[in-house]
Amino acid sequence: MFLGTYAPKLDEKGRIILPAKFRDELSTGLVMTRGQEHCIYVFSAREFEDLHDKIRQAPVTSKQARDYLRVFLSGASSETPDKQNRVTIPANLRSYAGLDRELTVIGAGSRVEIWDSEAWASYLAEQETSYANTTEEVIPGLF
Repeated sequence: MFLGTYAPKLDEKGRIILPAKFRDELSTGLVMTRGQEHCIYVFSAREFEDLHDKIRQAPVTSKQARDYLRVFLSGASSETPDKQNRVTIPANLRSYAGLDRELTVIGAGSRVEIWDSEAWASYLAEQETSYANTTEEVIPGLF
């Protein structure tokens, strides 16, 4: 499970050093793709295979499913960290997420998310108040 918030820097070649707590799970390979709210989703190779099994069950007759899968999968890139635990973020994904040198990397349970630090700060500030004021069950059975 991926947890926590980290602040690695994007180097001049478009690489980041993976947070130490994420390295074991991602060392054998990972898949990056477009995420919601213009971040990058990062899945371990194993988690992406499980996700792909679910994706394959989407009805081909559903336009909404086709549209979603086209955007999600066409942005996907399989990567392997180097010996220094660096991974290159493809240019198309850096552009999609508006990444600059300052990044925020968060653990989101089954995936990692990479955000431009300013975008993350803005998103978090906007969401923290509604999170604190939540009065109804958002995720069934959680609390």
